[in-house]
Amino acid sequence: MQLHYFPSPAETNRLGTEQLRENFLVSGLFQPGQIVAHYTDLDRMIVGAAVPTTAPLALPVYKETGTSFFLERREIGILNVGAPGTVRVGATAYNLATLDCLYIGLGEKDVSFENGAAGQAQFYFISTPAHAKHPTALATRAQAEVQELGDPKLANRRRICRYIHLNGVKSCQLVMGFTEFEAGSVWNTMPPHTHSRRTEIYLYFDLGEQIVVHLMGEPTATRHLIMRDREVALSPAWSIHAGVGTGNYRFCWAMGGDNQVFHDMDPAPLTVLR
Repeated sequence: MQLHYFPSPAETNRLGTEQLRENFLVSGLFQPGQIVAHYTDLDRMIVGAAVPTTAPLALPVYKETGTSFFLERREIGILNVGAPGTVRVGATAYNLATLDCLYIGLGEKDVSFENGAAGQAQFYFISTPAHAKHPTALATRAQAEVQELGDPKLANRRRICRYIHLNGVKSCQLVMGFTEFEAGSVWNTMPPHTHSRRTEIYLYFDLGEQIVVHLMGEPTATRHLIMRDREVALSPAWSIHAGVGTGNYRFCWAMGGDNQVFHDMDPAPLTVLR
């Protein structure tokens, strides 16, 4: 598992393109027949992907967690961004269609990922530390809490689908869902904001050959990353996280930190952006 230690805002302002990408962008997560994970010092969140092929993939034990099994003191949210597949938690099998989400709580020792008969399942996951156990729960796409936002005249008409949140699947600190765009809309989270109390991590997916220009950094000293399909942007609490694509796309957002209030954010009006 690769470790990520993050520079301060002042240090970030001095980084070149490749250094920004090394620190704030994760690529190559989705490797056939493997589980790939990255450990960050952003609220100790772990981001990863499991792409099973002919054999199941068991969630590994990583020395970086300092525990005897992965979820001994953690929880995890899993979003299937590929074809249907199965996640086994102990003796129970959970079948995940495309864009279904599974939450697994503290203390579950045996977790494995299996490919489905219809094609290639691709499981994206986010894990946060946990202090109490919440039950494992499957949320289908149809069960997500949906909010329509934006204006097509501003090219930001989008649909927010919430899975793990205060009014949905319960967790200790993890909040997770995804956002998708209507045809012709490409801007996300603009005007932007920061979360002084939480980290947020984006997985951009279903881009095809398109790109997203992901905006990051302090509101008065913005930077950017060029993102491609199935790449991850890591956002410290002091950084904005917004973007614009050259075509339609989806992104999975996940947060961890001091609270789970979705709308707890610090606005960064357009007038202050630099």
